[in-house]
Amino acid sequence: MRPPVSRRRPPEALRAAPSAASSGPRIKSPDLLIAESGADLEGHGLRRSMGLFQLICFGIGAIVGTGIFVGLSDTVAQAGPAVLVSFVLAAVTCVFTAFSFAELGGAIPVSGSSYSYAYATLGERTAFLVGWCLLLEYGISVSAVAVGWGQYLNELLGGLTGWQLPAALSSPPGDGGIVNVPAVVVMLLAALLLVRGIRESARATAAMAVLKLAILVLFCAIGLSAFRAGNLSPFAPEGVAGITSGASVAFFSYIGFDAITTAGEEVRNPRRNIPVAIMVCIGVVTVLYCLVAASAIGALSAGEVGGRPAALSLIVNRVTHSTLGGAVIAFGAVVAIASVVLAVLYGQTRILMSMSRDGLVPRIFERVSPRTSTPVANTWIVTAVFAVPAAVVPLDAVMNLSTIGTLAVMVAVNLSVMVLRRTRPDLPRRFRVPLFPASPLLGIAFCLYLSYGTGPATWLQFAGFLVAGALVYTCYGRRRSRLGQAPAAQEPVEQEPAAREPVAQEPVAQEPADGAGTGLSGTGLSGTGLSGTGLTRAGVAPREG
Repeated sequence: MRPPVSRRRPPEALRAAPSAASSGPRIKSPDLLIAESGADLEGHGLRRSMGLFQLICFGIGAIVGTGIFVGLSDTVAQAGPAVLVSFVLAAVTCVFTAFSFAELGGAIPVSGSSYSYAYATLGERTAFLVGWCLLLEYGISVSAVAVGWGQYLNELLGGLTGWQLPAALSSPPGDGGIVNVPAVVVMLLAALLLVRGIRESARATAAMAVLKLAILVLFCAIGLSAFRAGNLSPFAPEGVAGITSGASVAFFSYIGFDAITTAGEEVRNPRRNIPVAIMVCIGVVTVLYCLVAASAIGALSAGEVGGRPAALSLIVNRVTHSTLGGAVIAFGAVVAIASVVLAVLYGQTRILMSMSRDGLVPRIFERVSPRTSTPVANTWIVTAVFAVPAAVVPLDAVMNLSTIGTLAVMVAVNLSVMVLRRTRPDLPRRFRVPLFPASPLLGIAFCLYLSYGTGPATWLQFAGFLVAGALVYTCYGRRRSRLGQAPAAQEPVEQEPAAREPVAQEPVAQEPADGAGTGLSGTGLSGTGLSGTGLTRAGVAPREG
């Protein structure tokens, strides 16, 4: 029988390490973030059971889904044949930010992703708002993705049997229905798989990722066989404004690559595998999306594709003059979108687990089952909460809000990589952002540019969402923060009297004599068993100011 889940906490000397002085922002050092991670050295809590191939498949599974199978038609409606430019513009934005994610994911391999990176660089308040935006990104994404799954399930049923679910049971109220039952069903199925264990979930995601790639390659072959250059004219009927608006919609298709970093505590050799997986996923997905967009707009005109549900199945049906081909594409979409639901639910639960570990959300979200090594209660709560909007909210009503929330998170990540380079140049980094600092600065600029394309209504909605988050942090998070409750939060480590109870002396005596030169003896790190994690440098003393 496996031992119970470890509930140990780092010693107070280590907890005191972050800059939590009352005169400045509460900043948690990367060393402390890793020390508190759920996958401890004894193997309790989360398991490191994902390899590089599984992580790449997980990333592709998180990215490729509703955005391309459902959102492509909305992008065409905005940009026309210039949808190709819109996808490239969205990809460029992602590439610059992906560089930052790759460096941070390797340097701080924890499940908190952007939230943890902001905590280590920008302070607790900003980190909470980043986590708040991640709840928006993942929560709305999983709801929107589940809605798209229901659309293609109906298309598949229609192609195979000629029968479809009635609109009352397959569409939200805004789209002529009462409740979207398929959206709720796919979320429940994904939750059941997630609570069984990460190994089973990773295997299922890998199989679905390979299948969806094969289906999209088949679509490209069919679409390019009917390519007509005349469909590309006029190329940009709405001009630059249409391309920008289309890029904002297309950006939704790339949401999910950041979920790779939420596996930081469950992937083997995370310092190498996380950066590699991010770059491979972005490269594969960008090429694939451009080919799919070119195939779609070449096979049918923009007017025929724009705004049509299940557009890829429609195109294949028109080209092959048969519903069988469309049914194959619909089957691929059902599988693809199901894998996105799985991956996004996974990322959501790991973000909440990290925030709960810090005391910023209720403790129930950090509890890990000793039997399955998964946050079971966390998973079911998230599923129950976000199944409601999936059942009753139209897809197009939430995509822009999810997009702007994701763009805000990416701005914070690009800022974090620049701050961490300055404050902790000693951290191990298997990948470093090229063209630094131009790359993260360009990432910020592109994110702001795409945010402009979401429109004033979305800006106002997002501003209200941020205000609500700030109130939640002030009324709950700040008061219950474990970092704020640490004794050293009121007094820097260097100011503590030399004569102390020998709390940290016993761990120091367990380390080899040459460890005295690491600068850890005064922090309590030397006795935490971190010598095998790459935490052999100091850098945990509070930062000045």
